[in-house]
Amino acid sequence: MIELGTHLIDLHDPLVQGALGAAALVLLLLLLVLRAAARASRAAEPLTGNLMQLAQRVQALSDGQHQLAGGLHHVSEAQAASQAKMLALMESRLAEVNRAMNESLHGSATRTARSLGDLQQRLNAIDKAQANIEKLSGNVLGLQDILSNKQTRGAFGEIQLHDIVKKALPSDAFTMQATLSNGRRADCLIHLPNPPGPIVVDSKFPLEAYEALRRAENQSQIIEAQRMMRISVRSHIRAIADRYIIEGETADGALMFLPSEAVYAELHGNFPELVREGFAAKVWIVSPTTCMATLHTMRAVLKDARMREQAGAIRRELAALYGDVERLGGRVSNLDRHFAMAAKDIEEIRISAEKAGRRAHRLDNFDFEDLAKEPGSAPKVIPIER
Repeated sequence: MIELGTHLIDLHDPLVQGALGAAALVLLLLLLVLRAAARASRAAEPLTGNLMQLAQRVQALSDGQHQLAGGLHHVSEAQAASQAKMLALMESRLAEVNRAMNESLHGSATRTARSLGDLQQRLNAIDKAQANIEKLSGNVLGLQDILSNKQTRGAFGEIQLHDIVKKALPSDAFTMQATLSNGRRADCLIHLPNPPGPIVVDSKFPLEAYEALRRAENQSQIIEAQRMMRISVRSHIRAIADRYIIEGETADGALMFLPSEAVYAELHGNFPELVREGFAAKVWIVSPTTCMATLHTMRAVLKDARMREQAGAIRRELAALYGDVERLGGRVSNLDRHFAMAAKDIEEIRISAEKAGRRAHRLDNFDFEDLAKEPGSAPKVIPIER
């Protein structure tokens, strides 16, 4: 009998014996299995080593894969950062290029607009100049029409002469279209004193001869035009000398006014004998410029003559002025004496005021004592009444 805890086991019991036999059989089988497992373990040791090496290699491969993944991630991050940086740089460059293009386009547009504005102004100036040229052409045509007629040409010279004389002389020093004693009417009579006396200025314009001389193309035409110029100018000189130089009434000379500087220059440049003939006949040829200079000289002569005429009145005025100055000096002396007397009175008033001030000061300091005697006077005693 075997006691196991609270149970009793009978070894002679066939069931127990069968169970024990089965247990022994199981134990035997277990031993056999363990022995087979040991043999299998000894046989699997090389395989286990290979498997361990394989596992190590697999681990190494895994580690390498992890490192490769980390490297790839780092490379990916670096590539992304480089790509972002490249994109930012490209965007910056594109922005700069865009800004530069905009500035260039704006500057080009501004310059183009300015150039168009300048061009417009120049076109406007050209239009104005064209209008002025057209107007001037019309004026030239009108002037040609005027100068083509002798009467209108004479009126043109008279108007120009009147304008020059009016600018150079006072209005009472000349007379336009003055009639002389012989019945001849002068274009202008300047009232100069004697001597030389009133002098006549007559306007002449030998335009036909000058135009012929300017249009001459060959030597024969030039000679013919020069002949016409000499005839025309000589006839004008003789007419002025015969009509406008009157003994006892006018000066012993006269002026022939040429309204054109070109005609005047042509005479002095190529026809000096005509100028000398005018000097001999006491007819002096003048142009607008020389006429103005001559008239200014006459203005000085008129001013000097008028000063001589007024010399007596000036002397009388100076004598009266001297008398006024003497009377003014006497009155100033009287006023000076009055001022001296007033200054003396003021000094005496000042002395009296100072004395009155000293007395008032002593009265203000009065303390029932005798008053101090005044300088230069006897002492005074003022009794005190009870």
